[in-house]
Amino acid sequence: MVNNMILELIRTILGSGEFGGDAVLIALVQLIALAFILLCCLPFHEFAHAWMANKLGDETPRFAGRLTLNPFAHLDWLGAAMMLLVGIGYAKPVPINPRNMRCGTQKGLALTSLAGPASNILLAFVILLISNIIKAFAGNGSNETVDLINYFLGFAARINITLAVFNLLPLPPLDGFNILQIFLPYKAMRFVSQYHAYIRYALLAVLLLGWLSQPIYFLSGMLERGLSWLADLPFALIG
Repeated sequence: MVNNMILELIRTILGSGEFGGDAVLIALVQLIALAFILLCCLPFHEFAHAWMANKLGDETPRFAGRLTLNPFAHLDWLGAAMMLLVGIGYAKPVPINPRNMRCGTQKGLALTSLAGPASNILLAFVILLISNIIKAFAGNGSNETVDLINYFLGFAARINITLAVFNLLPLPPLDGFNILQIFLPYKAMRFVSQYHAYIRYALLAVLLLGWLSQPIYFLSGMLERGLSWLADLPFALIG
């Protein structure tokens, strides 16, 4: 899930902007970041699911052509359009068969589900690290190009963190619930299975109403501060 990107772009263009008031330039950077989300972040998330399932012995994703970093193998055009229009997007779910996994059905499903959000957290950390490297080489002087690059990197890292936090919510059909299910009693799982479709619609309604926005932003902020601290640590030790 991300904020409504179209509205954000419009607000940026109509607002005062940054970097000398060049709001259109900032909007362009945000648009590039959106393309990065659709063509890199979401596909990387789905690839991580496929990679973990294959690693655990389930070759279903490989046979389905999903064990690849090719974004067009993972892209869902309706999900991409939804991200543009309402700020909630998704890629094509990776088909898996937990019964094929050597570690057991529940554990295999949990590990495969965890791989997606973990990949976004890893990607966010790498992006923050690259941003720090650029800052270190650029020095303390003002450089508009460097500022724009770091703005893009910060924006991209924040989106990855938000994607990870959203997917870790313990609600079906999100990855967080698949991780949680290993600890749930049979009755709870039976209830969720029976009303799975209704729960999905309820989750979509809650998202569209914005009721989960504040918790997601709060948790994302905490995770971002933690990752930023880790990304700053090597440079603090060297300095």
